[in-house]
Amino acid sequence: MLTINETIAIPDDELSEQFVRASGPGGQNVNKVATAVELRFDVRQSPSLPDDVRARLKRLAGRRLTNAGVLIIRAERFRTQERNRADARNRLVALVRRAALVPKARVKTRPSRAVKTRRLDAKTRRGRLKQTRQGKPDTAPE
Repeated sequence: MLTINETIAIPDDELSEQFVRASGPGGQNVNKVATAVELRFDVRQSPSLPDDVRARLKRLAGRRLTNAGVLIIRAERFRTQERNRADARNRLVALVRRAALVPKARVKTRPSRAVKTRRLDAKTRRGRLKQTRQGKPDTAPE
């Protein structure tokens, strides 16, 4: 059981792990031992997630979510299966926790009349300054 918060927990039977060969450092060991972990979690079919969390998780997952709605987290940072497995699970927990946070609703605001006036006054002053920099062409007869 993977506990996300006090209301959300993901049973182990909803997660599938596959050990694959890792890239990166490790010498000859990297060619022999499958230490990287691919953790798969079916976001679309999971009964453990509330609908609002599911929708936010799909948006947060980005490229890690397949067309079938399966979230794939690949962990290959460490040289042992146990540490990579724990890393993948921790990353899943962090991602679902972020999705569980309800975003604060944005309150539309309008600029006050004083702010609008200050902005327009500044534009007028700037325009006048630029006009004074323009050299007037000589109008003397030739």
